[in-house]
Amino acid sequence: MTNTNSSDKQYRVAILGGGSFGTAIANIIAGNGHSACLWIRDQARTQQCRMTRRNAAYLPDYPLEDTLTFESDLEKCVGKCEVVVIAIPSLSFRDVAKQVAPLLKPGTMVVSTTKGIEFGSFTLMSQILEQELGDVKIGVLSGPNFAAEIVTNQYTASVVASNHQEVLDVIPSVFSSGTFRVYTNPDRYGVELAGALKNIYAIATGMAAALGCGHNTTAMILTRSLAEMSRFASELGADTMTFLGLAGMGDLILTCTSDMSRNYRAGFAVGKGQTLDEAVEQIGQAVEGVNTLKTVKAKADEMGVYMPLVQALYAVLFEHKDISCIIQQLMTGEATTDVEYNR
Repeated sequence: MTNTNSSDKQYRVAILGGGSFGTAIANIIAGNGHSACLWIRDQARTQQCRMTRRNAAYLPDYPLEDTLTFESDLEKCVGKCEVVVIAIPSLSFRDVAKQVAPLLKPGTMVVSTTKGIEFGSFTLMSQILEQELGDVKIGVLSGPNFAAEIVTNQYTASVVASNHQEVLDVIPSVFSSGTFRVYTNPDRYGVELAGALKNIYAIATGMAAALGCGHNTTAMILTRSLAEMSRFASELGADTMTFLGLAGMGDLILTCTSDMSRNYRAGFAVGKGQTLDEAVEQIGQAVEGVNTLKTVKAKADEMGVYMPLVQALYAVLFEHKDISCIIQQLMTGEATTDVEYNR
């Protein structure tokens, strides 16, 4: 079905990453009348998508737009594209950025949708793009977005952030549909940081749910998570007001309260007695919050930022401390101030 909120100009767009979110975004773009090509690394999967018009591995029940093309050859996919979307798990992100770098023409708009931090370096995905790509215009897309609901036309909103006005002008019209709206924010670092951090707290709320904690506890964890995220972000130079928007509060609520979240499910499984490795293996897809937790814990220690939830969750998952310490840490922590937002 063709979308109603299309851009007047037709853009050539490559979407790198054949997971659920990359597929959902590619389908919207194709439905808006743009030339959209979805790059899938595996040639067999690519051919299957061409033949069936479905992504059987991630969105098997949803038929894709007839105009959406599929390609396993990166050069053929990127070609002369004016917009490139990278929807690759954080562990593979730099590798793909290096591969695509020589294929991009100057001024290409490159948008990351990956919510993660490079393990060991505390580098966000847009910063990897700055390091690996040439003269391009970088943006990030983040928000409370489950792909399975996007493709079934559930009303959804996201936010694109960039230092380049052209990205803020073009991406909302190219990506938006009658049921998917994209807002803008100039705070690229804050939007991206929020999208990565919330995965940590989804593991914590999943654990709490497995332990039988009630709504009061969930509300407390969510609220204190938001305060913790903003405190950390402020020390890194982000605008803490960004965390009250879609990429912060919106994504935090979504990810921490739904078993559609892989991070929530991982936490729930651990809360029910599985090891972290068993939980991740059972889910079968990237659980970004695990490596993000390690990276953020190290950075918080280095900077001296008070993050009791991060500290407690790390102790449970990697130091094998009793799981009840997450709640105890909240009840006995040193912070007493409720609202901590400052620009």
